[in-house]
Amino acid sequence: MAGVQVMPAVGAVATVDVRAEGSCRAAGQRRRSGVSLFAGDWRRRPRRAACTARVRGRSRRQQQGLAVVCNLAGNYEEGFEDVHVQLMNFFTYKAVKTVLTQLYEMNPPSYRWFYNFVAVNKPTDGKLFLRALGKERQELAERVMITRLHLYSKWIKKCDHAMMYERISDENLALMRERLMETVIWPTDDTNTEKIG
Repeated sequence: MAGVQVMPAVGAVATVDVRAEGSCRAAGQRRRSGVSLFAGDWRRRPRRAACTARVRGRSRRQQQGLAVVCNLAGNYEEGFEDVHVQLMNFFTYKAVKTVLTQLYEMNPPSYRWFYNFVAVNKPTDGKLFLRALGKERQELAERVMITRLHLYSKWIKKCDHAMMYERISDENLALMRERLMETVIWPTDDTNTEKIG
C-alpha cells in the first residue's frame, strides 16, 4: 500500500510511503526527484494518495497514534454497491427498450414521444432518467419501473452463478492465451534451413 497521507494534529500534511515491512519514508524526497508515489509509475507525476492516515493526539508532546483509512477504488472487502448500481442501470435500459417495443406496436403517438424523450435523456443512469421521465409523463415512468422489476425477476430465476463463474474464467483464459500467442515470436522457415553438402 503505497502513498499514505499523514495529517498531524497541527494541520500540516506529509505523504509517506508505507511498505509491507512497516517502514515509512517521507515521499517529499521522492517528489523532488520526480518519482511517483506509486510503484511502477515512474513516468507520471505524483498523484493523490490512495490511503489517508490521521495522527491522533491534541499536542505534539502527547503520544500520537495512526489511523489508516483506505479510499482506494475497486476495494471490495465491504460490498459491491457499484455493481448493484450498474445492474439497476442495465435493467432500466432493458426496460426502456421493452416499453419502446410495446408502444411501437400498440400506441404509435406515445412511442414517438417516448422515442424523442429517450433520444434526449439517455437511460444510462436509471435513477436520473426515471426522475426526469416521472416529471414529464408519470404513467410511462411507472411502466418502465414495473417492467425493469419484472425483467429482473425473470433474470434472477434464470441466473446460474456457477455457469457465470465458469464463463468469466473461460474468457479470462482465452484472453490470456490470445495475448500469449500475440507475444510469441515464431521462427520462420528461412532461418531454420540447413545447408546440405
